[in-house]
Amino acid sequence: MTKLVLGPLLRYVDETSATVWVETDAACEVTIAGHTARTFQVGTQHYALVRVENLGPRTEYDVRLDRELVWPLPDSEFPKPVIRTGEVRRIAFGSCRAAPDQPLGPDALDALAQRLMGQPEEEWPQALLLLGDQVYADEPTESTKQWLREHRRGTEEPDGEVVHFSEYARLYHETWGDPEIRWLLSVVPTSMIFDDHDIRDDWNTSAAWKQRMQDKPWWRDRIRGGLSSYWVYQHIGNLGPDELARDPLYAKVKAQGTDVLPLLEEFAEQADQENEGRKSTQWSYRRDFGRIRLLMIDTRCGRILADDRRQMVSDTEFEWLERNSEGDYDHLLIGSSLPWLMPHALSHFQSINEVGARKPGWQGRAAEQVRQVLDLEHWPAFRESFDRLTRMIRNAADNGTATVCVLSGDVHHSYVAEADFPVPAKATVTQLVCSPVHNEAPKVLRPAFRLSWSRTAGRVFRRIATFAGVPQDLVGWRKTTGPHFGNSVALLDFDGRRARYRLISAAGGETTSVSLGREP
Repeated sequence: MTKLVLGPLLRYVDETSATVWVETDAACEVTIAGHTARTFQVGTQHYALVRVENLGPRTEYDVRLDRELVWPLPDSEFPKPVIRTGEVRRIAFGSCRAAPDQPLGPDALDALAQRLMGQPEEEWPQALLLLGDQVYADEPTESTKQWLREHRRGTEEPDGEVVHFSEYARLYHETWGDPEIRWLLSVVPTSMIFDDHDIRDDWNTSAAWKQRMQDKPWWRDRIRGGLSSYWVYQHIGNLGPDELARDPLYAKVKAQGTDVLPLLEEFAEQADQENEGRKSTQWSYRRDFGRIRLLMIDTRCGRILADDRRQMVSDTEFEWLERNSEGDYDHLLIGSSLPWLMPHALSHFQSINEVGARKPGWQGRAAEQVRQVLDLEHWPAFRESFDRLTRMIRNAADNGTATVCVLSGDVHHSYVAEADFPVPAKATVTQLVCSPVHNEAPKVLRPAFRLSWSRTAGRVFRRIATFAGVPQDLVGWRKTTGPHFGNSVALLDFDGRRARYRLISAAGGETTSVSLGREP
């Protein structure tokens, strides 16, 4: 009998349809709510993305493989899997989730699942946004390290890091296989984007970093395995039916009928390459939840680094973002794994470092070393892109929307910062950060995070930035809450043109609450 290895994951949901992702241990026909799909094969593993149509407001479902019921289990203590359509009033988000068995305190996503099991469905989020670092490919668990040692004897591959597709798959099995998480992902539609640890720490920090990694004999396999597994486990579920229908790679995978791993690895290698300031693949995407629009930005693979160009995404991709930021909606959410607005001193320091790294000789080499050691790779370290994103956000804020919210993670502490433009914008513009879901900021760094928000430190680094030639800021900002440490998940509640940000601690209880939005 064919077994369900992982899933079901409820992914894209609109007013009448949904997609559900599963992994199985053999080729089979997958049936969900009366709709079927054949699995496709990647190496020795098998997957399906089932499109379910003609949905009402609430549809309970199960998973059958070759007509045999495999989910939910007969003795399951969890509420039945359900697909809910209709108005989106609550969205959860967070980032940075190490494997559940790591000794990093309670898992906020696990805690969220347990709370939802005791609440009526009306109180559940209608969407979950995972903003990077779903897996830690360079920090595997002890059991995975042992498994790697047993499978790699006699190879030159890095000790304690994953490289190949099957090894990445093991990480997803660890992080999504926990029973509570598995249930949560079966009932709350999830959208995702990667950050560096999904591939490797500091991924695409700079051209120098990329060249150093490319010189390693195992890096080519690493990027092929990482991006091909991301496409299978995360990316295809982000796409709606129309986007899937237009996706040439998805069509080839569905039609091939044999192992598609070589096809995916070739695609991954091309996706990593730059060609005259462009990338062949766009991982960024748009989702509309009624009057709420989400633009999810790829801030990692989309970077342009060659020929002394430093852009967070290419001109072509930025033009796509700008076009899709226009429209008639009440709330614009910009999903960016990396924060746009950071502590003032740290923001200015990153821009200063970028200027220094461009200098010839020892000064440039020293600045590049500082950049890599201190992870100076956020939006302010790509100053041209930082300013362009600021202009895009300002335009959207005067376009009739009530709020523009940049949702981010990565930095292992949570905060809210409100943007202040020289001429006040019509909408409320905020940076909302929730990190980590299951990780930690070293205690030695916490005073530095707090200090970097001080007005004195901000003024000092702004003066240094001006002296170094960094352009004046197009926007000011002020912290309204934080920094908050500890594992958490954030909730965004929407009520017409108003919204509220709430930070929910894994230890239980609301850490902070901030009102957003203005009536017209």
